Amino acid sequence: MYFSRIAVIGLLLTFGALRSQAQAFKFLVPDEAIVQFAGSIGYLSAGVGYDLFKNERGNLDLNYGFVPGSKGGVLNIATVKFAYKPWMIKVKDWAKIYPVNPGVFVTYTFHEELSYRFSDDQYPKGYYYWSEAIRPHLSFSNEIEFNAEKLLKGTKIKAISVYSEFNTNDYYLINYFQNMSALTPSDIFALGIGLRVKF
Repeated sequence: MYFSRIAVIGLLLTFGALRSQAQAFKFLVPDEAIVQFAGSIGYLSAGVGYDLFKNERGNLDLNYGFVPGSKGGVLNIATVKFAYKPWMIKVKDWAKIYPVNPGVFVTYTFHEELSYRFSDDQYPKGYYYWSEAIRPHLSFSNEIEFNAEKLLKGTKIKAISVYSEFNTNDYYLINYFQNMSALTPSDIFALGIGLRVKF
């Protein structure tokens, strides 16, 4: 009887500790799932997103993108994105429009011919200022978010968003400013179209 009470107390303490640990790591559970077509992060990419700030006007996204061989060579791309939504237009109680969302993101392309930096054995130190595999980007997106709790009652989905995103990177921007007579903004910006599902 004595040992059974100790065992029960031990199980309760263990369960309580595990529950508190699970709650401590709750912030790791993403708020949304993302799918994107094109836009410098892969021919097709998928990932998860986190709402930032109390007003949910910021997004932190983690994406994995893939480019098939038929679209220019096999590439695997990891991306970390941040975007801010300074303006919102409410459409009654069923939708929100975010017209201009400035952001930044960084991509890392996994490929045997692309490295974190150029080889010092092959090139003098500092000859190339950029990394072969890492690209920082500036982005501008717009988004319409539909209230799924109103439109899709009975599901666990809170919202569904459709967005478009224009972006450029450091390499393109520098080349543009050095060759403005030959390049136009359309030469240095890429477009991506995506879908967010918020749970």
